[in-house]
Amino acid sequence: MTSIDLNCDLGEGMTTDEQIIPLISSANIACGYHAGDEHSIRHTVALCMQHHVAIGAHPSWPDKENFGRTEMQLPSAELYSCITEQLKLINSIAVQMGTRLQHVKPHGALYNQAAKDKVIAATIAQAVKDVDASLILFALSGSVLVKEAEQLGLQTANEAFADRTYQDDGSLTPRTKANALITDEQQAIKQVLQLVTTQTVSTINGKTIPIKADTICLHGDGTHAVAFAQLISHTLKLQGIGIHKK
Repeated sequence: MTSIDLNCDLGEGMTTDEQIIPLISSANIACGYHAGDEHSIRHTVALCMQHHVAIGAHPSWPDKENFGRTEMQLPSAELYSCITEQLKLINSIAVQMGTRLQHVKPHGALYNQAAKDKVIAATIAQAVKDVDASLILFALSGSVLVKEAEQLGLQTANEAFADRTYQDDGSLTPRTKANALITDEQQAIKQVLQLVTTQTVSTINGKTIPIKADTICLHGDGTHAVAFAQLISHTLKLQGIGIHKK
């Protein structure tokens, strides 16, 4: 049976988490640097445990003012500390609650920079390995972060997106562009089915490019997040495609 991991960024102060979590298999939980706090982490972890959803950390640049979406540059030692502090916080909460982390997925600008910047990518990968070498690192499919993590011996999950458009080189269309987000439900489900069944995606210029999709992300802060999650979950099941954690 074909299956796919469906992940979502959660614990970011939205009111839709409780509706989305039963429909996904992996959750990326904000660790306080772009959104969230200890209370929201505990609440989201509890929901994940209730619905048997894999728990992941969603670390960010220290940028609550801009929701972690502004590019930053920090010395590698500071970035390393930034990542490890966030991972240790959510991991300690998970352990206290009787569960454990499965994965790590960087957030926002940090995610996008790590996809191309070898130094940032290597620093993130080293921090993840030093906290827990069994963690899976979720990263943009085919990115520098995937390569750096694999060189360190970490498990990786190549990530594709249900609600973002793609450039011809496999990168995501920048959010500064008007066509960066997919807001049409049918376009989103078409993209998901294409990713899962053919391991390809159609770019904004109409090209079909190969893309490895171990996990597919749905953004929890989107206007259409609940509707997209419901439609994607329902359609995948109709197509005989299971939704299972990585």
